[in-house]
Amino acid sequence: MKIENAVAIVTGGASGLGEATVREYVNSGVKVSIWDMNAERGKAISAELGDAAIFIQTDVTDENQVTAAIEKTIETFGKISVAVNCAGIATAEKTVGKEGPHTLASFQRTININLIGSFNVARLAAAEMQKNEPNEDGERGVIVNTASIAAFDGQKGQVAYAGSKGGVVGMVLPMARDLANQGVRVNAIAPGLFMTPMMAGLPEAAREALSQQPLFPKRLGNPAEFGKLAKFLVECPYMNGETVRLDGGIRLPQ
Repeated sequence: MKIENAVAIVTGGASGLGEATVREYVNSGVKVSIWDMNAERGKAISAELGDAAIFIQTDVTDENQVTAAIEKTIETFGKISVAVNCAGIATAEKTVGKEGPHTLASFQRTININLIGSFNVARLAAAEMQKNEPNEDGERGVIVNTASIAAFDGQKGQVAYAGSKGGVVGMVLPMARDLANQGVRVNAIAPGLFMTPMMAGLPEAAREALSQQPLFPKRLGNPAEFGKLAKFLVECPYMNGETVRLDGGIRLPQ
């Protein structure tokens, strides 16, 4: 797919990995629909980027909101050819901890946003992508979901988060198979430790300790590196049905 002709949805696009993807895409000539719950930040980014971006406050778990956001995106830019799911939350809670068993509500919320939200956006976006004119490969669209290395190396207290991201990984191949006849490719990125707003909130000593865990380079990931991979996954037509670790070679300890 020629990325400069694309129209992309980026959920969680007002901060962190999502914002970096938005900026990478706009710099590459993509029109972007930024979806996020943070209206103040989302509107500010959209205003900065001008006609190349719009912001739509969207709860990815709400079918009606996602449907309305898709309609607004098509009304503005004419089509949807790329969907990148970056919206997500992290939960730190053991299966059984000092205060008792894992709160069921927090487990359900994590699954609902990270896994069900990603599926909700992907399925509705794919339905619109199949209406696009195919290119010479028959391609009509690309979906990029965000997993995590926690899907493979889940640590103590990450049962909800790792479970949700493991579900994202598990969706990739069957979704790619489901959508192959429509000319829609599906991949996922499994990022490691990145300098996101969540990480920036940690004490400096904690960030420094975490930055020594990757094999090389010995630092936290730059969100711009995530954006570059999200661009590559759109541009490389033979990438399909795959989850790519982006983690500096790290393997999480217990």
